[in-house]
Parts: sequence; C-alpha cells; structure tokens
Amino acid sequence: MIARRKIKSLDELAAIREQVGSRGGKVVFTNGCFDILHVGHVRYLEEARGLGDVLVVAVNTDGSVRRIKGPDRPVVPENDRAELVAALECVDYVTLFDTPDPLPLIRRLLPDFLVKGADWPVDRIVGAEEVRRAGGQVATIEMVPDHSTSDVIRKIAERFGRK
Repeated sequence: MIARRKIKSLDELAAIREQVGSRGGKVVFTNGCFDILHVGHVRYLEEARGLGDVLVVAVNTDGSVRRIKGPDRPVVPENDRAELVAALECVDYVTLFDTPDPLPLIRRLLPDFLVKGADWPVDRIVGAEEVRRAGGQVATIEMVPDHSTSDVIRKIAERFGRK
C-alpha cells in the first residue's frame, strides 16, 4: 500500500473506527511528534500495534511541535513525518493534529486502547479518563534507552558542530 493513502482526516478515521468496532475489532491510538524517525519509534509503534487490530497514529503538526519543543523543531516537516510513520508496516492509519493535545481526536475516536510511552505517568495521559469511561484501556510502553529524537540531534550536533 502506498503510505500516503494511510493518512486520513478525522472524519475518515471516525468512519473507520465505527467499521472496526462494528466487527469486534480493537482500535489502538497513540500520538507524538515523530521528528527524525528512529528505532525507538519503530519498537514503540510495533508494541502498540500488538495491543489491537488497527493502529491509529496522530502526528503533531509543525506548529504544534514548535509550541512543545521550541523554535528549532521540527527538523522534518509534518507531511514528511506523517508519510514516514504511515510507511511503517505496523501502522494502519495516520492523521495530523494541530491542537495543544490530541484530546479532540481521542474524544471523537474513543479507542479501545490509548497508548503512551512509560515516561508519561498514567494520571497525566491526556484522554485517559475519557477512554476508560467509554470502556477502553490505557497502556504505557517502555521506551528504548538512548533512542530519542533529542539524542539523535545531540549526536549530530556533537559530530558535525553547529554552523
């Protein structure tokens, strides 16, 4: 499948969510910046996909990333990041979001599993209350040590210096 075809609007995802749920399937939802894709992202997304039948990944827009990470980020533009994430075999659908957090998406989709990295305390995971109230579950996945976008950027800066 062509990766770009996996990138969907929220309305399209809502219809997919309805179809998957009507046949008893489980939808897994996660989100992130996914700036400079690395093995930590891949392992995280593979494990998330293992929790259900369909994995939906919400990717922060460029503006959203700048608000979270600062003016030098993202390194990779939003459409490229979305397509790279969509190209992963374990990812079924991708959407972009520009809100401060993915709560509007979570409220609309009400996934069976809401997943974040274990660096997030469960009581601080946005949408956890809504998902649980709807009968879903919240899961955390251990991060791969020394595999983060910040680590990659730091290594590049150390090796090639800031010019």
